[in-house]
Amino acid sequence: MDGNQMASHVQDLRPKPPETEKITINLGYVDLGHVDLMVKDGFYSNRTDFIRTAIRNQLERHADVVKQSTARKGLDLGLRNYTRADLEAAQEAGEMLHINVLGLASIAQDVSADLARATIASVSVLGALHATPAVKAALSDRTR
Repeated sequence: MDGNQMASHVQDLRPKPPETEKITINLGYVDLGHVDLMVKDGFYSNRTDFIRTAIRNQLERHADVVKQSTARKGLDLGLRNYTRADLEAAQEAGEMLHINVLGLASIAQDVSADLARATIASVSVLGALHATPAVKAALSDRTR
């Protein structure tokens, strides 16, 4: 079997979720010009690099406040995956889940809208929620 044949037999067992979320911002022309000048002078590789660095600097500057607020609100920090097995276990235990995430909350693709409604009492995500459109619709009245 040559390399081309081997490559055609490779498959992803589980698709990797994206590590970033795309956002859109509006900047005034002068601010954008300043960003472009910093890029042109080699301080940053591109506009995105400048914006990410500025955001990280602000988050670092306010790290203590963010840490206190995260703890006070009981937020899970980072990536939190909810599988069908997780929700079925909660259902069997007669428990309702309260999803509180700062980062990315992901509800597995094989979770039905009915299972989500039966097991998730509330959803509060600061960042991004990845779920099927049906699950998002089923939880829309429980999402803050």
